[in-house]
Formats: sequence, C-alpha cells, structure tokens
Amino acid sequence: MVAGIIVAIVLIVIIVLIIFSSIRVVNTGYVCVTERFGQFSRVLEPGWHILIPFVDFVRKKISTKQQILDIQPQAVITKDNVKIQIDNVIFYKVLNAKDAVYNIEDYKSGIIYSTVTNMRNIVGNMTLDEVLSGRDEINIELLKIIDEITDAYGIKILSVEIKNIIPPEEIQIAMEKQMKAERDKRATILQAEGLKQSEIAKAEGEKQSQILRAEAEKEANIRRAEGLRESQLLEAEGKAKAIEQIAIAESEAIRKVNEAIIESGTNETVIALKQVEALKEMANNPANKLILPNEMLSSLGNIAAIADILKENKES
Repeated sequence: MVAGIIVAIVLIVIIVLIIFSSIRVVNTGYVCVTERFGQFSRVLEPGWHILIPFVDFVRKKISTKQQILDIQPQAVITKDNVKIQIDNVIFYKVLNAKDAVYNIEDYKSGIIYSTVTNMRNIVGNMTLDEVLSGRDEINIELLKIIDEITDAYGIKILSVEIKNIIPPEEIQIAMEKQMKAERDKRATILQAEGLKQSEIAKAEGEKQSQILRAEAEKEANIRRAEGLRESQLLEAEGKAKAIEQIAIAESEAIRKVNEAIIESGTNETVIALKQVEALKEMANNPANKLILPNEMLSSLGNIAAIADILKENKES
C-alpha cells in the first residue's frame, strides 16, 4: 500500500515535470530555433509555446535586438607602405534566425573576418593621408561589402565605424610636427592679416584726414577769395564814387564858369585869364619845362596886361 502510494507520487511528479518542461517561454527581443528529431522544425517567437517532450529540442536562442561587435585593432599596410592599426565597431541585427543558425557556424566570426579582410583590401589601395581623411568613404565601402556578404546569414549590417587609426610612432611624431607647423603658419597668417587690416585702417584714416584738411584749405581759400573779391568790389565802388564825386564837382565848376562867362560877356578876356592861370600852374610844377617862342611871349604879355585890367576892374 505504501509502495503504491510512493509510485503514484513519483509518477505524478514525473508527469508534472514533463508538462513544465514542455512549456517554453520566449522573452521579447529573442527567438528560439527548434528542431524535431534533429531537423529544423520552427522558430519560436516571443510568448508561450508547447513543445513535445523528448521530440522537440531548442537548438539555439537568438537575439533579434541591435547588437554591437567590437573588432580588435588590426594591422593594415597602406598603399605607401605605412603599417597602421585600425579597429572597427559593427552594428548589426539578426533578421532571419534560421539562416543565422544553419547557414554559418558562427555568424559573429563571419562578420569579423569579412570586415578585417575587406578593410585591408580597401586601405591597401589608399595612402596614409587618404586613410586619415577618408574615414567616411571607408565606412561606406565596408558597409556595402559586408552587408552583401551577411545577407546569406540572415543578418543586416546597420553601420560600420572606424573607431581608431593608430599610425607608427615616428609617423605620429611627424604628424605632430606638421600640425604644429600648420598652427604656427595659421597664427602667422592671422597676425599678418591683423597687421594688414591695421595698416589699411591707418591709411584710410590718413586719407580721410588729408581729404578733410584739403577740404578745409579749399574752404579757407574760397573764403579768402570771397573776402578779397568783396574788398576789391568795395574799393572799386569807393573809387567809382570818388570819381563820380570828382566828375560832379568838375561839372559843377564848369557850370559855374560858364555861368560867369555868360554873365561877364567877355569870352576872350576870360579865356585869356584862364590860359594865364594854367600857364602859372604849369610853371609852378618843377617837373614841367616850358619852351615858348618869342611870338608866344608877346601874346602872353598882352594876356597878362588884360588880366591885370580885369583884376583892377573886379577890385573896383
């Protein structure tokens, strides 16, 4: 009786274990490749699944999340025979779990070896300067080649990135010297540009100063000319007024003489008197010299006599 109970309990436990072992839970982000009697059966998606004990077998659990594969630095020789170290980072995702399990023994190793081999081929056709300045081109070319290769594995290559390029030590020293020379060159160019701009600014300032001085001198000359012209005009006007006054005075004197002539009625006598006064004035001027003929002297004597008579008449 006791033995029968124990056997029943054991059978129940075995059945429970078999039932639990037949239940398979697949987490999100994973799939399971199963086989039945050693052959591919199906791919279990995330969720609950029932497997037949001792018939169905989970061959491999595959992650369907994006994965990162870090490739260790590899020695690569460039076209100009420079040995450098390059390490890559591969971003990939498994799209077909069946192909990833059955088409290649280890898809991670396949990705690594494909990357290293093709990277050496690509870099081997480039010089060191082209490698250092052409990372993007190398990444694009590697991505294209590796993605075509891994299509057979059911894997999608999302990105290929060169993490680091390590040239030889002597090359690094030469590059540092070159960079220092470039920095010194740029600093010298910037200093020269600054000096040039400063000289240009000084020249512009001097130019503006000369222009302003020239304009000021021009304005001063114009004002002096205007003042001189005004002065000359005023002087000319003054002379003109003086001449006008003289002319008026002479006209008035002539008018008075004419009136006196008309009143006296002795034209010849007055004329003779005026001639005598004129000769007297000429004689009084030491700069004048008079040369008169004898006949003129007798005439002058007559004129002087007439003048005396006129003077006596006037006094009486």
